[in-house]
Amino acid sequence: MSLHLDARQRAMLQEMGVTVWAPAEPTANATTTAIAPVADPAARPTDARTAPGHSQVPPPMPVATNARPPSAIPAPPTARAAAAAPRARAPTPAAPAAGQVMPALKLHAPQALYPTADPAKTPAELGGGWLIVTESVNASEPLQGDAGRLLDNMLRAMRLHQHPRVFVAALERALPGGEADDAIATTLTDVVQSLQPAMVLVLGHIAARVALSRTEPLGRLRAGPHALAGCPAVVTYDPAFLLRSQDAKAAAWADLCHALALVRAACAGT
Repeated sequence: MSLHLDARQRAMLQEMGVTVWAPAEPTANATTTAIAPVADPAARPTDARTAPGHSQVPPPMPVATNARPPSAIPAPPTARAAAAAPRARAPTPAAPAAGQVMPALKLHAPQALYPTADPAKTPAELGGGWLIVTESVNASEPLQGDAGRLLDNMLRAMRLHQHPRVFVAALERALPGGEADDAIATTLTDVVQSLQPAMVLVLGHIAARVALSRTEPLGRLRAGPHALAGCPAVVTYDPAFLLRSQDAKAAAWADLCHALALVRAACAGT
């Protein structure tokens, strides 16, 4: 005879210290196990996150422990080389090639610019005369044209239009076969010795090249003292350049004032 007790009764007996022996529960039948449905291999196991009634929260993305911020990622070799390379400097004007053929020149005979000026009204501080050597004016009519009119204005500002002994020796670019620089320099030396001016104004780089046998940049020639056949000389810009570069007019006027100061000092010392 077996004692059939439910779970409540068993619990009451256990509380009273009565041990109840009961046969073990029957195990699952092998036939039941054999006919149990086979789980679908493609089916995913259900957990608390995917069970009904729970919100579908996606799993967090895996974080690599050796990840580096974008700034720490090394640049490609070509990018590093370009960043390390210094910036290219702006190209500088190419210097004249050695042995470059300069334009042939022809020196015209000096002519007076203001021959009708009254010597009695000539300021004594202007000295005994002036010689101007330049390449940018018309040889036959040196005070005509844009460059000639600018030269005239420059000389009038110095009051040289009141001097009858203001001469210009014009240089003209000639066809191949013109005079050599040495020949022109010799001729200019003879002109200075003949006219005996108080000052020689050398206007432009080409005039300085043939008159003074100097090839330095014009800015350096303007700064230094010069002499031609024993006569003081001042180098400045030529009128054609001043027409193209208005900003250089102030520097040219400073050079002309310097020439006037040298002549005044020489006149005061005599």
